[in-house]
Amino acid sequence: MDPDSVAKAFVEHYYRTFDTNRAALVGLYQEGSMLSFEGEKFHGAAAIATKLTSLPFTKCAHTVVTVDCQPAGPTGGMLVFVSGSLQVDGEHHIKFSQMFHLMPLGPGNFYVHNDMFRLNYG
Repeated sequence: MDPDSVAKAFVEHYYRTFDTNRAALVGLYQEGSMLSFEGEKFHGAAAIATKLTSLPFTKCAHTVVTVDCQPAGPTGGMLVFVSGSLQVDGEHHIKFSQMFHLMPLGPGNFYVHNDMFRLNYG
């Protein structure tokens, strides 16, 4: 398993799903998952899905610029750091950074254990 390939595939899947069907992201999280979104913290798949689906826009398009990954711990986890820009409801592009801590669920399957998201202003 090549970590860079896994990270790239995960990132493509995550943002494609976010941009087309945010409610489907719930399947990527578990009850022990945590999201920090612009400083607000959410715990558990249901709370995370509620936050993501309640964001106040209808259309979103992510453009990923960089994806960096590292193995994380002896259990086969992985840290994935993403930078890029997003455009909501046809407005101007806003830069963002997001970090995912992926944990294995079995061979070739991962869930998001930790997710940290920040817009980058300035």
